[in-house]
Amino acid sequence: MSNREYVERDLSVVWHPCTQMKDHESLPPIPIRRAEGAWLEDFEGNRYLDAISSWWVNLFGHCNPRINAALREQLNTLEHVIMAGFTHEAVIELSERLVELTPPGLERCFFADNGSSAIEVALKMSFHSWRNRGREGKTKFITLENSYHGETLGALAVGNVELYRDTYGPLLMDTISVASPDCYHREHGESCRAYSERMFEPMRQALEQHAHEASAVIVEPLVQCAGSMRMYHPVYLKLLREACDHYEVHLIADEIAVGFGRTGTLFACEQAAISPDFMCLSKGLTGGYLPLATVLTTNTVYESFYDDYDTLKAFLHSHSYTGNALGCRAALATLDIFRDDSVIQRNTELAGVMQQLTASFDEHPHIAEVRQQGMILAIEMVKDKASREPWPWQERRGLEVYRYGLENGVLLRPLGNVVYFMPPYIVSEEQIGKIADVAWRGIQRATTS
Repeated sequence: MSNREYVERDLSVVWHPCTQMKDHESLPPIPIRRAEGAWLEDFEGNRYLDAISSWWVNLFGHCNPRINAALREQLNTLEHVIMAGFTHEAVIELSERLVELTPPGLERCFFADNGSSAIEVALKMSFHSWRNRGREGKTKFITLENSYHGETLGALAVGNVELYRDTYGPLLMDTISVASPDCYHREHGESCRAYSERMFEPMRQALEQHAHEASAVIVEPLVQCAGSMRMYHPVYLKLLREACDHYEVHLIADEIAVGFGRTGTLFACEQAAISPDFMCLSKGLTGGYLPLATVLTTNTVYESFYDDYDTLKAFLHSHSYTGNALGCRAALATLDIFRDDSVIQRNTELAGVMQQLTASFDEHPHIAEVRQQGMILAIEMVKDKASREPWPWQERRGLEVYRYGLENGVLLRPLGNVVYFMPPYIVSEEQIGKIADVAWRGIQRATTS
């Protein structure tokens, strides 16, 4: 069958995520027949370099032979079993290894199905832990402006990107929003560190004012990914950890998008040398193979639930596919690659190549900033460089970059007017060169039309 035939079948039955389906009248979805490494291939042999890791999940390439082999072996023994009252080897080993790899003090793993579900678990667990300890007034969550934590109602409530949450406002719990340390807004000549330190004051004030009712602060460490890949300095996390301890408020680190090497260390929190009370992981956890998430927390939190059944302190939260054996086995294979292949060191080299090949982008008259944190690089297009006046969102300049990329064999999916690279870690220097070249030419077309 041709691409067109698959598209016709698709559009008659499928509703795609994060999409205005009417757009597919002029820009149809691309049916993918196969994938290997950093490449996707459609049914007519056209290839697309996956510069965004298929929504930030694919770490070591499509159809990775080591993850494939691990899944084949697991398929021959156990695909899934209920995790209430049962367990299995893969989930035990994965939990042991995550406890070993994550920051000190995170000793317990609670598994869920996806990133949004992990956020829901962390929010409920934080609130419920305080309740079990007799602190029933701690029901509020403090969040940063421009933050994003997922699409389910609790996750939406603690997010702050208007595009995603405003429609559902009447359904969401009230939260306490604090100005972001986003370094895009720093003064001319001000360092990112200095700005992040200065912007901690609104958070400190919020904690001081709301400590009696605040259950947790939730942040995306270092990079607000869905919020246009805006970035801040690790010093903010260090100050936040100290303040949360002082005011007796939990700290939730949403490392769903930034974990597993994306920011230059295995986990972003490492760069501030902090341990959160909850760490949410998903996306890259299985190398992009299967939906799986986990929330790591402390023994202090765990013990607040540990009691006789009739005290009703148990955490009665569940997902049908909790701790899925296939997902856990894919995750273990992913961790094996990190262990065996010097991935973080190699990523440092690749990040340097990305920086080098986009250094000249700063000179473009419609690029306000090129920013980078490890294997995440973002290019912000603006209407006016001097004032940083943005293009009106209705003009959809980023969509023009997306179109141009597909026409030239690269999958780029800008966030509004922000073009970003988040490639799989097996990407070659030559492929980074292609991504940068296509992005440059796409930006040229988008900003001159």
